[in-house]
Amino acid sequence: MIPDRPARLLLNRRHGTPGVVVLPDGSFRRAKAEITSWPGYAPTPLLKLEDVAAAARVAAVYYKDEGGRFGLGSFKALGGAYAVARLLVSELARRGVANAATTAELAGGAHRDALRGITVTCATDGNHGRSVAWGAERFGCRCVIFVHETVSQGRRDAIAKYGAEIRVVPGNYDDAVREAARTAEAENWFVVSDTSYEGYTEIPRDVMQGYRVMVDEAADQMEGQSGKDSPTHAFIQGGVGGVAAAVAIQLRARFGPDVKVIVVEPEKAACLLASAEAGEPATVAGDLDTLMAGLACGEPSLLAWQELERSAFAFMTVSDDSAVDCMRLLARRSPKIIAGESAVAGLAALLLAVREPMTRMLLGLGPDSRVLLFGTEGATDPDVYARLIDQSD
Repeated sequence: MIPDRPARLLLNRRHGTPGVVVLPDGSFRRAKAEITSWPGYAPTPLLKLEDVAAAARVAAVYYKDEGGRFGLGSFKALGGAYAVARLLVSELARRGVANAATTAELAGGAHRDALRGITVTCATDGNHGRSVAWGAERFGCRCVIFVHETVSQGRRDAIAKYGAEIRVVPGNYDDAVREAARTAEAENWFVVSDTSYEGYTEIPRDVMQGYRVMVDEAADQMEGQSGKDSPTHAFIQGGVGGVAAAVAIQLRARFGPDVKVIVVEPEKAACLLASAEAGEPATVAGDLDTLMAGLACGEPSLLAWQELERSAFAFMTVSDDSAVDCMRLLARRSPKIIAGESAVAGLAALLLAVREPMTRMLLGLGPDSRVLLFGTEGATDPDVYARLIDQSD
């Protein structure tokens, strides 16, 4: 279905070893109850890709299409905005303004004077910052978003639409993360990040709990379609690892430990695979030159790595060309699926893996396999999407 291009596979030698509880189930239930109560909430579609399953010679391929999530274009709408809400409620209580404010009250305009004195910030490649900005506008606080210099103007404009101030940082995503943290400390702002590091874990934990809602929906939808089906494999994009860890945790909670989770990264920004090789969190240096903008991350999230170092079955890398191949594949099928550059690494990894008999065997992909993919974004920059879809092969 797509051209044969280079891909790399690394089996995780620590798969299945015991570890810490990264995301408690009680906190997930609270996140789910909150997010599903928001106006505009609806489960995103789970599509059955019968043509892809036939080409891959597996029983079924399911694609969770996040392009319509809350009108923000990606699954990240579930994480950043929820973490903003949690932070604001907690901060209002700490300041003695409201001991038990609800997000419905904040969205309705309550405590606006106090909220205007609170600033949230983060670094982003586009989608997470959009979610944080949306949450800040909705709940009434100020927002400053840091982007690195290669983030497209379209993605910057999509964030600014929600009233956020945009600041551009030289370098790559990780440079923007450091600048956001430095400025926040100097200005007494609050970092709402989807990556965690030593001494900063609680807010990223809220972000990741929000992501689990997507996975929980997919589990309900798979069971609803067949009455009994569960995934045997899940291919999920990497980045700093937050969504991959949320996928691993929620699939284990719903289906037990046997689902094989394969984490997929761009070949030029594979910090999770590098960490698996090193046996500890590892940094990928350089400009992280990949068109998969949402996955252009050189340092793994501490929380995500604590989960993935033991629960990921394997790590893979794919090329930018393979991502574009899959964007076109989905755009040209019927019915059409609009998938952005960072949405299709999992699909690319599956289609490349099944071409190699040894890789099929190592991953346990066979005629009874049921594969779950997460299309984590739609066309979050329509100009970039159109250019990639329309360019000649």
